[in-house]
Amino acid sequence: MVFKLDLSHKGKTHHIDSESEVFIGKKIGDKISGEEIKKELEGAEFTITGASDKAGFPAYSKVEGTGMKRVLLTKGFGLKKKHKKKKTSSPTLVKGIRMRRTVRANTMSADIVQINLKMTKEGPQSLATMLGKEEKPAEKAPETQVQ
Repeated sequence: MVFKLDLSHKGKTHHIDSESEVFIGKKIGDKISGEEIKKELEGAEFTITGASDKAGFPAYSKVEGTGMKRVLLTKGFGLKKKHKKKKTSSPTLVKGIRMRRTVRANTMSADIVQINLKMTKEGPQSLATMLGKEEKPAEKAPETQVQ
């Protein structure tokens, strides 16, 4: 199975695909060494910060297990829906509202498609260099003089 990995470091996110089975059984918050993900990432260390499954449901760190569950949420994780108060022009979240939302549990399984990782320990090179995605500065075209 192929996992879509979002590796973030210093405000930049790099997307790679990995067929590594190392993620099965890991939980949100667990640390993974870079060489387990990809050989080029040797020396780096990553922390799992989140995931989402094949239907787009987010993994929630407070729900144990591998399945799905409907949990009661307040404003914050998984609840961004705005409700309109009567006679106001701007939509706001009504104070005290709680809604039941479906979320995926915190343990990685075969149903997970996308995993978010944060670099906690740098390797010998930068993340972009290790992945071969180093951005080169744009070369300027030679200017022609007008006479």
